[in-house]
Amino acid sequence: MRLLCAIKRKIAMFLVNKVMVGTRTCYFEPKRKLLNAIGHSIGEGTKVVGPIEIYSKLTVGRDCWIGKNMKANGNGSVIIGDRCDIAPEVTFQTGGHEIGDKTRRAGRGIGYQQIIGDGVWIGGRVTIIGNVTISDGSVIAGCACVVKDVSPNTLVGGVPAKKIRSLDE
Repeated sequence: MRLLCAIKRKIAMFLVNKVMVGTRTCYFEPKRKLLNAIGHSIGEGTKVVGPIEIYSKLTVGRDCWIGKNMKANGNGSVIIGDRCDIAPEVTFQTGGHEIGDKTRRAGRGIGYQQIIGDGVWIGGRVTIIGNVTISDGSVIAGCACVVKDVSPNTLVGGVPAKKIRSLDE
């Protein structure tokens, strides 16, 4: 049974990433259905460009845009709200380690949950690390590294990401 699930996942990801890659509108709904069939939850009207890599549990709301080369790494989960735009090359790092002793500093593995609120825009090449919540209506500037929660309607940027300004509601 486990082997059958692995084969199903490989076939689905091959179709999403090699056959139906890109922004042809006729591919968006089949890609969404394939991702749902292998255990992710992708909402109605969400468009996945591809290629993408998903090693975490992924939940995406309605009417979102998932740009090419999005990655969800680690043994945690990513929950994306409704009407979000995820630019190309965004990475969600949902796994990490406790700090171990001097013989091996990468200690016991940890899974993180990352929550992206409704209406969020995440710019290109952003990296999100750890247990982070990005609240509704926020914008993450390109190339930022988000390691702390982001308040609602806030623009953040930089490494590590810091508040640039509040946004109008």
